[in-house]
Amino acid sequence: MRLEKIFNEFIEYSEKEKLYIEGIAIADEVQVLMEHHFTPDLPRNIYSHTKSYMATAAGIAIEEGKLSLDNRLADFFPEYLPKQADSRLSEITLRNLLTMSSGFHKPYLMGKDRREGIGMPDYMEYMMSRPIVCEPGSRFLYSTADSILAGRMIEKAVGMRLGVYLYERLFRKLNQGWPQWENDPQGHPIGGGGMHMTLTDMMKLGQLYLADGIWKGEQLISHNWIQEATKKQIDTEGEQDIWKCGYGYQFWMSPYPKAYRADGAYGQITTVLPEQNLVVAVQCPEYGDFEKVKRALHTKIFLPIIKD
Repeated sequence: MRLEKIFNEFIEYSEKEKLYIEGIAIADEVQVLMEHHFTPDLPRNIYSHTKSYMATAAGIAIEEGKLSLDNRLADFFPEYLPKQADSRLSEITLRNLLTMSSGFHKPYLMGKDRREGIGMPDYMEYMMSRPIVCEPGSRFLYSTADSILAGRMIEKAVGMRLGVYLYERLFRKLNQGWPQWENDPQGHPIGGGGMHMTLTDMMKLGQLYLADGIWKGEQLISHNWIQEATKKQIDTEGEQDIWKCGYGYQFWMSPYPKAYRADGAYGQITTVLPEQNLVVAVQCPEYGDFEKVKRALHTKIFLPIIKD
């Protein structure tokens, strides 16, 4: 089988080149087809891969009629608006937050900042006091704060904590248990990171999207949400990078036909290849040369699969 040959050659290359990679798996929408672990298979921090799970919660809440992409952050949390707030603060919508175009245009509340206590004790109060740099919706700037604010909007709309909502609507049905998940100082799950999962549990989200939202005969996510969340909603800015080719609703576009990915720091990645009916997922350590891993995935996995 050609796919198995591609997979095995990647394993051999990774070992020969001593790539810093913990595990890799390939699946279709139903089952894991092949899997290899270079280190013990344990739940690990999937970092910003969490964002795609949070956005899925938004999509489910929208389908349930509890939320809209046009809902405004300030309308959900008027008590946090400063007395002399920039008028643009009241214009920020859920759509802006999910496309990393809030207008704050600065990477707030990233992992290092949270570890240092920035934003304590109330992330909502902290963010509502930040200056607006550009018109909401006009420019992309990757910021975990946008995801955190989106997560708080979901909680307000559904009337429960994000972890509980995702457990009832997704985790339990995908047999993912109750994942360990970083919370903010007030106990709200971080919508932008900190979830812990094993490799094959992490990639179940990609399998669900590949299956058009259907899992064991039940429609967990709407077709419309999957189509919208995984297509380019905004152009990405920054350094030249083959993997930076647009952003959807907390999903990155990938440079392969109709492909997209959930992407966490250091290489916690689930890539969906709809035309090949495959999902490819990797987990990597917090050290080492991930750029080398990325190049290997591009040349030894993705391009050969597409050309097959």
